[in-house]
Amino acid sequence: MRGDCEARLVWRQWFATVLSVWMGTTQTTMALKSTIYKAALSIADIDHGYYADHALTLARHPSETAERMMIRILAYAINAFEVQARCQGDGHIAFGAGLSDPDEADLWIKDFQGNVRLWIDVGQPEDKPIARACQRAELVRVYCFSQAAALWFKRIESKLNRSARLEVFRISAEASAQLAGMADRQMQLQATIQDTVINLSNASSSVQASLERLR
Repeated sequence: MRGDCEARLVWRQWFATVLSVWMGTTQTTMALKSTIYKAALSIADIDHGYYADHALTLARHPSETAERMMIRILAYAINAFEVQARCQGDGHIAFGAGLSDPDEADLWIKDFQGNVRLWIDVGQPEDKPIARACQRAELVRVYCFSQAAALWFKRIESKLNRSARLEVFRISAEASAQLAGMADRQMQLQATIQDTVINLSNASSSVQASLERLR
């Protein structure tokens, strides 16, 4: 009897070990990590008299395209001046968790009391997350792109009528595709903004993007 009990105990311990190893391997395989990108971004925003250098660190989610990541950088350059304009310097601009957390923006400006003064999303979000963002922030801006942007806005426009705090801009699919080609793990970028047109360049290429306001 004792021998049977010992055998069962050994079998259980062996099974538990195998199971923990298998689960650990599965978790390691499934838990894909974000890839870290760094960008030294020099901004010359002539429209708003804003000139500054920023050292950016971006966590690119496994499901995020290079195109979307570069639009996040573009949105950063366009809105960096708002820290002074909205917070009188009493705040900061930073990337949120984005795709990793639906309750965070892709980019936001917060004052030092933690209030969200500007919430920025890129892509084509659904109406409910936009509505929730409008409840949390003073202003929400969405920068849509790709060939599907026009159809997305047409489908969603009527659902956004109550969102008085919302602005929507479209970046041309051609410009966003060109921006994707500039993505690199280490980037040196210059952004010049004049007459609402932004030029983003590195040592070998340059992309000019204009913003079309949809809302």
